[in-house]
Amino acid sequence: MADVLSQNEIDDLLAALSAGELTPDELPKEEEKQKVKPYDFRSPQKFSKEHIRTLELIHDNYARIISNYLTAQVRINVKVKVESVQQITYDEFIHSVPNPTILTIFKMPPLSGTVLFEINPQFVFEVIDLLLGGSGVGKFKIKEFTDIDKNIINVVNSGLISNLKLAWEDVMDVETEVEGIETNPALNQTLAPNDPVALITFSVEMNGITTFINICIPYLSIEKVLDKLVVQYWFQDNDEGTLNESREKLRKRLDVVDMHLSCVLGTSDITVGQFLNLNIGDVLTLKEKTTSPVKLMVEDKAYYNGKPGIIGKNMGVEILDIIDKDVENYE
Repeated sequence: MADVLSQNEIDDLLAALSAGELTPDELPKEEEKQKVKPYDFRSPQKFSKEHIRTLELIHDNYARIISNYLTAQVRINVKVKVESVQQITYDEFIHSVPNPTILTIFKMPPLSGTVLFEINPQFVFEVIDLLLGGSGVGKFKIKEFTDIDKNIINVVNSGLISNLKLAWEDVMDVETEVEGIETNPALNQTLAPNDPVALITFSVEMNGITTFINICIPYLSIEKVLDKLVVQYWFQDNDEGTLNESREKLRKRLDVVDMHLSCVLGTSDITVGQFLNLNIGDVLTLKEKTTSPVKLMVEDKAYYNGKPGIIGKNMGVEILDIIDKDVENYE
């Protein structure tokens, strides 16, 4: 049907309605309005998908670091991996952790405020049992932590938290400072209940038993550095000065690598019998001319054409050309 009806089409339509041949329900309806997406103002989405993705990359690296750290501490194989990175409210986080638990409060400048590091009670008792000579196998009864338990796990936690510096070094240089330990999460009132936080949950597998570690980063702590939580920013920040510095550092590191160099003056074909009859003073005729360049070998592979000569009292080779012409860029 055209957008504008002629007079004859209008008359036919009215006649059909009067005769009952067409009902009003069959008339074209207006296009439905776009649906409204619900938004909860009590839980605003402060972290974008890009921020969440960057936090996941950082802490995926952190999971590998602390996996090696825990393996060295408890002397058994420990596997750590990121299970989820999500934004929730602080109240939801507090109600999701058990009581009692080990909740370590620490600072991580240049992030402002405090960050929370929570480890599952099952994980705590496993680690303590292993460090005290036990097998770490079995289900441990959840009970109040003693002062000895807190002191032992505080050493392990300090090491876990200090490794955050390695995980964050690609984004920014951070420092860690442990402020204290709380066993009752409800007593920690560092944030308002509705404050948004980024919750990073790790699974830890030891002796076939899986437990969990949580890192709670408040939005207020990370708000000032949100622009750095963009993957493209890591590459845009590399100005010419930084790149030159990186090249110089790489060159210095390569300087300490030992390479075997050799020079091939020429080749000659002889029989096995001639080879067996060789004596001191025999002369072999080479295929190459005296004016032909020699090949300079690096780890038994020809890389350069050179010219033999003498440097002071020593023999030397002057590099004339690079053999591999397919490679376009050389330092």
